[in-house]
Amino acid sequence: MIREVAAVKMKLLGAVLLSICFALLGLASGGIPVLSADTVPAGLSLTASPEPTATAAPVPSPEPSPAAQPSPSPTAEPAPISSPPPASPEPTPEDPWVPDVQVVPTTITWEDPIKNETSYEVDGRALMDQPPPISLPEDGPQILIIHTHGTEAYTPDGADQYESGEGWRTDDPAHTVVRVGQALAEALQAQGLRVLHDENLYDLPSYNGSYANSEAAIRRHLAEHPDIAMVIDLHRDALGDDETVYKTVVSRSDPSVAQIMLVVGTDVNLPHPGWRDNLALAMSLQGLAETACPGLMRPVLLCPYRYNQQMTAGSLLMEVGTAGNTLQEAIRAVEQFAQAVGPALAARAGA
Repeated sequence: MIREVAAVKMKLLGAVLLSICFALLGLASGGIPVLSADTVPAGLSLTASPEPTATAAPVPSPEPSPAAQPSPSPTAEPAPISSPPPASPEPTPEDPWVPDVQVVPTTITWEDPIKNETSYEVDGRALMDQPPPISLPEDGPQILIIHTHGTEAYTPDGADQYESGEGWRTDDPAHTVVRVGQALAEALQAQGLRVLHDENLYDLPSYNGSYANSEAAIRRHLAEHPDIAMVIDLHRDALGDDETVYKTVVSRSDPSVAQIMLVVGTDVNLPHPGWRDNLALAMSLQGLAETACPGLMRPVLLCPYRYNQQMTAGSLLMEVGTAGNTLQEAIRAVEQFAQAVGPALAARAGA
């Protein structure tokens, strides 16, 4: 057994030595001999090793076709989302304010030129025939026009529209008695008179206290221009009730013209020693206007209150039209008034 093993070992050693020799010969000749089964020593098997190949990049598994993919389980279709409503348009100005009452034109006629609400006895007709009892300065402002209730406005009409929160009032002077005062000032100046027009709104922020505010303003103007002879506090009247508003118009006038009322205060409640001078001036202007423009004037109102008229001997409160009138009707009224009384007042300059 030992000998057999030794013999096998010798064969193996011989085979190895033989392989080495062939290898050396192959290197020397530039080739490597290929061993065949015949050259392999007995007892040895020859197993060919595969040629090494470059490792191929892994081929990704193909994506299954859509048909091969399992269909997802059906789900309830979501409710359609409604489109948002269109954005609200930009706010537009509110429609012009209009009164929700009936406006009724009326003409106030009179037999007595004075509506006397006091116990004093006066002869209005005799005073109407007198020239204006006033002397106007030759230099500087002669007449002051002011508005204790400067927010008083008229019924919107045509281009004269305004927004109102309280009815027939606005803080826009272009649509209030301030605009009428401007028209009066211009018309009087056209007659050769010098007019100072105060356009401030003395009934803001509160209607209460407006007379105190305008009194302080009148005092400031008189301190700066002590020769001012006339002070006209221009307002508009209000006639009617919750259902009807009356507009006063000159009868048979086309275009329509508002009527004017002069108000004269007295000393019934507060000291006012010069009220009779104011009344004489009012009645003189009443006569001039009635002669030139019949129906323009309502009766002069003589009342127990003084309305700041104690500061000059030429102070008057003027009500031009009512809340039912339009702004243009009021403007036409003061233009006619100025044309009627202007020449007589201008003649009193330096008198």
